[in-house]
Amino acid sequence: MKSPESTSAITQRTHKRGDQPVQSTSQPHASHQHTKESKPAKEPKEPKQERARRTRAQILQAAAEVFAERGYPGVSLQDVADRAAMTKGAVYHHYANKEALAVAVVHAHYDRWQPLVAEVRARQLPPLETMLAVLDATAEAFRSDTIVQAGARLQIERSLISTDLPRPYVGWQELLAGLATEAKAAGQLRADTNPHALARVVVAAFFGMQHISDMLTGRQDLIERYTEVRDAIFKGVTA
Repeated sequence: MKSPESTSAITQRTHKRGDQPVQSTSQPHASHQHTKESKPAKEPKEPKQERARRTRAQILQAAAEVFAERGYPGVSLQDVADRAAMTKGAVYHHYANKEALAVAVVHAHYDRWQPLVAEVRARQLPPLETMLAVLDATAEAFRSDTIVQAGARLQIERSLISTDLPRPYVGWQELLAGLATEAKAAGQLRADTNPHALARVVVAAFFGMQHISDMLTGRQDLIERYTEVRDAIFKGVTA
């Protein structure tokens, strides 16, 4: 009987035939395995509710811009969609019509005031200084905040809007009358000052001033005109 050939002999003969050598099954194969590349983690999707809120805010800002520039009669939903860089259908999805958009802008206008007043009150100034600081901050908002400007214009054009809007000016009169009452009690206003009359005069002068500034200069001179109104009123009533 022929003795079995050694493994080395078989391998050598196989090389001569041009075949690849047979690998032993006992050798590890880890180096020949292809490991799958790890995929980058997907960024978490923005919650649907937050995405809707952001879209509504984008539409509202666009509507405020065109309402402030052109007035209620001169604006269409297509104008708002174009300014917001979205389709008209996307605007309709959030606001049923132009009236709904106008109401939303006016409400956003009024939503500006509570945080503003709270920030001033947090300074813990005396009553008269608080009143003047509120008016100063409000004048700046009318100069630079498009939502505030649009809301004010829409209130002036309220007869052209076929829906109810918040009653204007009354809240301002109540706020300023309260501050004037505190200032009078603190001895900061003349004894014969009527706080409610002072509040009505301030509100009428302020809103008339900002409207005239808008019509004549696009509110570029608003702070100067406001300062004139403020000084003329308060120099006559300050103790």
